[in-house]
Amino acid sequence: MSKSKKEPIPKHFATLEEAGEFWDTHDLGEYWDQTEEVAMSFHLKRKRHLLAVEPGLARALYEAATARGVSTETMTNLWLHERLAKEGEAP
Repeated sequence: MSKSKKEPIPKHFATLEEAGEFWDTHDLGEYWDQTEEVAMSFHLKRKRHLLAVEPGLARALYEAATARGVSTETMTNLWLHERLAKEGEAP
């Protein structure tokens, strides 16, 4: 696509998917002259730690969580918290 015939960047995208579709088919390098530097900051509110879990155990956690209508992450955190409290080591 030549620079003189490039499609303009839409002013607004209706959804994130629409923005993704546009940028999946367009090269930001061709639009570099339309970009501007911005200042931004953010604060992470929580950290995630990834732990290896045996496949059968992961499946059982998923099934237990689904039966209770919660995410596997919520179920796992709840059970770990309960177990650590029982051992006297809960945070």
